[in-house]
Amino acid sequence: MPILPATLSLAADGTPCSPRFDDVYHTADGGPEQARHVYLTGNGLPAAWRGHDTYSILETGFGLGLNFLVTWAAWRADPQRCPRLHFVSVEKFPFRREDLQRLHARWPDFAGLSAGLLAQWPPLTAGMHRLHFDDGAVTLTLVFGDAAEQLPRLSGRFNAFYLDGFAPAKNPDMWTPELFRSLSRLARPDATLATYAAAGFVRRGLNACGFAVVRHDGYGGKLHMLAGPYLHREPLRAPVWPARQALVIGAGMAGAAAAERLASRGWQVTVLEREAAIATRSSGNHAGVLLPVLSADDNLQSRLARAGYLYTLRHLAALPGLRDWHQDGVLQLARDEAQAALQRRIVDSGYPDDYVQWLDRDAASARAGAPVASSGWWFPAAAWVHPPAWCAAALARHPELIRVHTGVDVAALARDDEGQWIARDSQGSELARAPVVVIATATSTLAQTAHLPLTRGRRVVTLLPAAAVALADTVLCRNAYLTPAFRGLRALGATAAPPDSEAAPQWHALNLAKLEAMLPGASAGIDPAQLDGRGCDRPTSPDRLPLVGAVDIAGTRTSVRLDRIARQPGLYCALGYGARGLAWSALAGELLASQICGEPLPVEKDLVDACDPARFAWRAGRTATGTD
Repeated sequence: MPILPATLSLAADGTPCSPRFDDVYHTADGGPEQARHVYLTGNGLPAAWRGHDTYSILETGFGLGLNFLVTWAAWRADPQRCPRLHFVSVEKFPFRREDLQRLHARWPDFAGLSAGLLAQWPPLTAGMHRLHFDDGAVTLTLVFGDAAEQLPRLSGRFNAFYLDGFAPAKNPDMWTPELFRSLSRLARPDATLATYAAAGFVRRGLNACGFAVVRHDGYGGKLHMLAGPYLHREPLRAPVWPARQALVIGAGMAGAAAAERLASRGWQVTVLEREAAIATRSSGNHAGVLLPVLSADDNLQSRLARAGYLYTLRHLAALPGLRDWHQDGVLQLARDEAQAALQRRIVDSGYPDDYVQWLDRDAASARAGAPVASSGWWFPAAAWVHPPAWCAAALARHPELIRVHTGVDVAALARDDEGQWIARDSQGSELARAPVVVIATATSTLAQTAHLPLTRGRRVVTLLPAAAVALADTVLCRNAYLTPAFRGLRALGATAAPPDSEAAPQWHALNLAKLEAMLPGASAGIDPAQLDGRGCDRPTSPDRLPLVGAVDIAGTRTSVRLDRIARQPGLYCALGYGARGLAWSALAGELLASQICGEPLPVEKDLVDACDPARFAWRAGRTATGTD
């Protein structure tokens, strides 16, 4: 779904307004003061978040971002604030970054906060965009899309609601009984709600869904607003752990990301790695490529890859000390004329230029610095990464909370009567214990995950001397990829090979043939027998989506709802990334940490379900019972 940007417009008195809805974004009396009166005071903040470990707010209508800035500033100023603040906001027509910058200039008191927000402002693409501030203590999740469609896709329970979607008479789609029911589903037992709207049908509709809102004095020239608590007391199904301690098995990209995201929430994490060093198997390549996936129907893989790609770019930029990655852009060439036409149609469907552009062959050749074989997509913010450096930076980010043990092979896991998982080696000696375990190895022989369907998928990468190919500092892709020079070498790959294959001339020759298809003439004079490289496994699931989440119990009832399938308590996995480890690892780590901590999730519910490790057993169960 294309995301249409909001139009920057000012009323006669200088108040920001929307020509689309013929309404102002805030009263002429003052935006920050209105936000404080309606949304902070209306929800009893800042007092309401005190005593909470995490406090979550859901807003309908991000608009100028003023409510978020006011809330963030109040949280910073409160010495008794909660340790973590989650702010989720749904917006159908977001502003472009440059327009927000102009609008925020009106409020110099928020200059520092605004600069932090704008530095991470995402491309205007559909879906959820998770941003972290203040060393991860403040999390903003922007949901670009129609609220009626997006609210049912949210996973989480919220402490407070800000309803701010233009006047009901101007924008009735934001004030429907269906939307109110979605809010009720997302409300915690102690939730509160506030809105500047005071129409009778809004009050009656909210109260019919379990809220008890009443009229209060409005702000400035507006007589009334609505505020009140949520009265239903449905118990929370949030996880409760005896201690914030976790074991992560595997120190590649999947394990490093999971460990870092848990540690960012104050968890003590022990990482156990079988090899003598971190990132030596699937995550040990010289360079990997980070780019999204585009499709005409914007399918599950495209949406997940987009969310992961954009989240990873922000994650990499925030890792202290990470130098071995560059946003040189990626040029993805069309395979043939039919795909070239499809690529152009997809770009023309409404993607912003800062996300993807279509380049004809001449423009693509100019971008590559050499004649290329076809037209293609240009991803200006895409990147290449040295995966071992990423893993090292992630594992070093919280040195007081993450302990890494290499050369340690976990042969068995067992859970004791006190709710602790115990990892043992092949001799039966205890290696570590914790109430939570994340299995994040490229190949796992543990009994608890033996039922999960994964195939190995061997690939061989070729390393080319930098001078062997004349190419600009950009990544080139077609049926293969070629990276810019790093430490004197370019990575070219990857060719499918039999299990346990290592770098050999026949695999290099196949990679060179793919290079020739991208850059005609580029492989001339290169002798495959003189090249080096490496082979590695890329475990993949049958549907080519990762397995991320709580691990199910093999052989239990699977004909119930997916989220009701019995799980192994405290056992999670991050597996099956295939060729998309760079795009999925950071987001999957954030998803796991959010699930383990009972926080709002960073992707839509259908994407969570699409990654659920129990999905294969669930599908089989539905087929067997005839419920499909």
